[in-house]
Amino acid sequence: MEDKKVLVQVKNLKKYFNMGGGGLFGKKNAAILKAVDDVTFDIYEGETLGLVGESGCGKTTLGRTIMRLYDPTGGEILFEGTDISKMNAKELSPFRKNMHMIFQDPYASLNPRMTVSEIIMESMINDTDLPADKRKERVLELLDLVGLNSDHATRFPHEFSGGQRQRVGIARSLAANPKFIVCDEPISALDVSIQAQVVNLLKELQHKYGLTYLFIAHDLSMVQYISDRVGVMYLGKLVELADSDTLYSRPLHPYTEALMSAIPIPDPDTEENKRRIIVEGEVPSPINPPSGCAFNTRCPKAADRCRKECPKLQEIQPGHFVACHLYEK
Repeated sequence: MEDKKVLVQVKNLKKYFNMGGGGLFGKKNAAILKAVDDVTFDIYEGETLGLVGESGCGKTTLGRTIMRLYDPTGGEILFEGTDISKMNAKELSPFRKNMHMIFQDPYASLNPRMTVSEIIMESMINDTDLPADKRKERVLELLDLVGLNSDHATRFPHEFSGGQRQRVGIARSLAANPKFIVCDEPISALDVSIQAQVVNLLKELQHKYGLTYLFIAHDLSMVQYISDRVGVMYLGKLVELADSDTLYSRPLHPYTEALMSAIPIPDPDTEENKRRIIVEGEVPSPINPPSGCAFNTRCPKAADRCRKECPKLQEIQPGHFVACHLYEK
């Protein structure tokens, strides 16, 4: 990846939430939820970086913080070399057209009182200089691009199926010709039969427009299919990052090993005889995480050092990063 341009840089990013629960009006000694805790990685121009992990690990919060839908607690977010992490709304405005998001729930993310044409056109009005007389033409072009027809432009979100609504969401995300799109669980609310269609559409659009994706999902098989590289999150931290083939064939972190062992294999005999790694125990609370490595309370390989020191994400092999004391140089 050395020859590719870095589009997005995330450096020591943190997003903490004040949960209240202490002192007068909950302000003193309030509980702090560390949703994203000191995460660092790069996203290269034209690639898809997949992000996986259990529910509640901080994937969606990370995506929303990168998009500046949440204000970071600490760290930096660089877009094309410019730090946007501390910008106010006015300063962010020029960057908005190049950064868009596809949301998990295509129904909740679309205004039920607006037609599809108005929904897509809203982004054009806010983020582009496209003349009014050209906007309708662009709407129809986008609908055709995502597999919908011109008749759909005058309909409302409730008149569509889940897959069609997500196509509308994708069309909206493309309205301002962005460079970078955060896909936040874009297929999890869809029927299995529709998921592959949406993922293939995203791949086609990426190839046509040179888009860069951060693809957040639970479906490990689908993440492997669409992603160039994959990052694994656990309890707010990035524990492993590598190219897709390497991560799925040779995972290093004990948590990643367990995740990969859960992927079903189409061959019944192979599936029956494969080694499945079961992670014991519950995920610790991000409000009161364990000391040392966040995974130490569930890791079968944990040692005393793991309970005392938090491992840093290090490059163990070219392009393969892992945060585990077992592999520290």
